[in-house]
Order: sequence, then C-alpha cells, then structure tokens
Amino acid sequence: MSRRVVRQSKFRHVFGQPVKADQMYEDIRVSKVTWDSSFCAVNPKFLAIIVESGGGGAFMVLPLSKTGRVDKNVPLVTGHTAPVLDIDWCPHNDNVIASASEDTTIMVWQIPDFLPLRNLTEPVVTLEGHSKRVGILTWHPTARNVLLSAGGDNAIILWNVGTGEALITLDDLHTDVIYNVCWNRNGSQIVTTCKDKHLRIIDPRQHLVTLRPHEGARPIRAIFLADGRVFTTGFSKMSERQLALWDLVRLALLCLAPPLLSLGGRPAGIAEPLLGRDGCPWTGMG
Repeated sequence: MSRRVVRQSKFRHVFGQPVKADQMYEDIRVSKVTWDSSFCAVNPKFLAIIVESGGGGAFMVLPLSKTGRVDKNVPLVTGHTAPVLDIDWCPHNDNVIASASEDTTIMVWQIPDFLPLRNLTEPVVTLEGHSKRVGILTWHPTARNVLLSAGGDNAIILWNVGTGEALITLDDLHTDVIYNVCWNRNGSQIVTTCKDKHLRIIDPRQHLVTLRPHEGARPIRAIFLADGRVFTTGFSKMSERQLALWDLVRLALLCLAPPLLSLGGRPAGIAEPLLGRDGCPWTGMG
C-alpha cells in the first residue's frame, strides 16, 4: 500500500512578531494621495515618509535611531506645490534623496546628518521635463548622479542630476500609464510594466523586448533579480493572483514560460515585489 508523501514547507510554522512600541515610529500622518508607489524609503541612516501637508507636498526624514512617537512639529522637507508621489534615496550618498510630485517636477535634496530646526525648502536642483505628474523615481545603481523618472505623460526620462539636464527621453515606447520601472543589477537595462498589459525590457540603445506576462486587467509589477531574470506579479483573466519568473535568454528565443505560480482567490490589493539582500524576491500580499 503506497503512502502519499506531502512536502512540508520550511516556512509553515514561521510567524512574524511585531516589534515593541519603543522600536516603532508612531503618530505619523502618512499621505493619502492615491498612487501605486511606496510612501516611504529607507537607507542606512534615515527613514523618509511622505506625509499629509496643506498647501503643497512634503515628506518627513527621521534618523533610524529616532523611534517612538514622532513630534507633530517635526521639520519637514517641503518645496513642491502639489502632493509628493514618490521618494528615493541615492545609493551613492546616504544624505541625498529625490522626490517626485503631482506638480510635474522632481527635486533633489541634501539632508544634513542632524535634523534641522526648520523645514527644508531649498532643493539642490529641480528637474523639469514632464508634462504631467511624476510618480516613479529610481536612481541608477552604478552611475553617480543619474536618476530615472516616469510620469503620467507615459514618458521615461534619464537625468544628469549634476547638471540638471535630461540625458535621454523615452516618450514613444509606452502607450498608457507606466506602473513601475526597475533597473537591472549593473544598470544596463530597465524593465517596465504598463497599463497596456505589456512588460518591456529596455536598454539605452533602444533595444526592446516586449511580452504580455499576465492576462488580467489589473496592475502588473516587475523587478530584475540578481541573476538577470525578471520576476513579475499580476493577475489572470479571472483576477487570480499570479507570480511568474522570466528568463531573458528564453525571451530572446521567443520561448515564453507560463506563470510560475497561480495563488487563486480574488485579492483586492497589488503584490508589490521587493528584492532581498540575498537576491530573492519578496512580495507583500494585499
């Protein structure tokens, strides 16, 4: 008589535990502006959070050690005339952060090591080139002073932050709203997802690979893994959540793989993929 062997997951009995109150950041008025991007960013020194602000956009910067209840009068980083939609720390300088806003501009800020007593209102540089709100920012992983932005005008712009000039403008590759953008490890390629259901692999020489990773109408997300493959999250035609792994060599040969995993159900939220330090993808399930 044969026995059925069930493979046990090593994560089956692993449960997360909330940290103690004195290790949390409490009483922060997080922005309620609707844009599918992260409202916070962290680096080895600081935590930055987009917050509610009257008369324009603002975000808060806290030292990582300053946990507990946050003072309501803590100085903010202000300067945008409309809500801030995305923020991203420079990977080459822990005191530099970029912010994108509904006012169509990008601002780059120098954050002092010690918190100022007043709001920061003067950016190092303001980048202007988009015709609609800017909702995506990501720094080049290896080249200094190179910043990528994407906006509601369906355009991607690569900026030289040192001069304030646009290096490359890609305004004819996407036919609809861009959902997300991610660099590969050495910055030679970017992957984008779009409302038109297509995933695009783009390099600066305009070489382009496109595919439809998921058939559902809901937003798709994609990131490069450390080994060069692409991990995507999306939905089926029946709105079931799907995860997929794509090999760029196979894509070049037009040998497309089906979704790696279908999780079933009809969840309300979007699974935002993140890359761990070990090169493995993580997703938050909404």
